[in-house]
Amino acid sequence: MSMDLKWVEGFTISTSVDGKAAVIRANREGLLSLAKHLASLAEEAPGSHIHFDEYNSLEEGSADLIVERIR
Repeated sequence: MSMDLKWVEGFTISTSVDGKAAVIRANREGLLSLAKHLASLAEEAPGSHIHFDEYNSLEEGSADLIVERIR
């Protein structure tokens, strides 16, 4: 997959796991960025995914987040 992910300047996103719940916390720019990425992923082939982690997009200490397109 070669999606070109475009981030809105000033984005902040963090993730955590609280019991069985995955929690995503983001500022306005982070939410807009995620929305764009999810819309792009929807246009990709099934099995395509985006892997977010603290080394490429999430705040330090965040849990990894993988979003995968199915069907």
